[in-house]
Amino acid sequence: MINFENNPLITKTIQFSLDIIEYCELLEEKRKFVIAKQLLRCGTSIGANAFEAQNPHSKNDFINKIKISAKELEETKYWLYLCKHSKNYPFDEKLEGQIIELGKIIYKILSTSLNKNPSI
Repeated sequence: MINFENNPLITKTIQFSLDIIEYCELLEEKRKFVIAKQLLRCGTSIGANAFEAQNPHSKNDFINKIKISAKELEETKYWLYLCKHSKNYPFDEKLEGQIIELGKIIYKILSTSLNKNPSI
């Protein structure tokens, strides 16, 4: 297994994925299956795409994978927002803080990468 301890994006997305899994299990216990399934898919996909971006075929491939992570991040924000503002759903404030932090990292990586490759 590759060691990513010094890569904040990977360590934070892995922790977020583990926390999302736990939260989705709680949603399923509460019989909130549809949102649990959606949130599990997009919430863990952020890290899966960031992880895949660590071994790109090209700079364009790297940027595309990070863009996918950003899209999955936005979808995750949406489902978390619904959970937070719904009367009948539990909510974990920690996830909200984590998704904001991940967004800052991902969008900084995208900004830096796109500034170096303006044609993409």
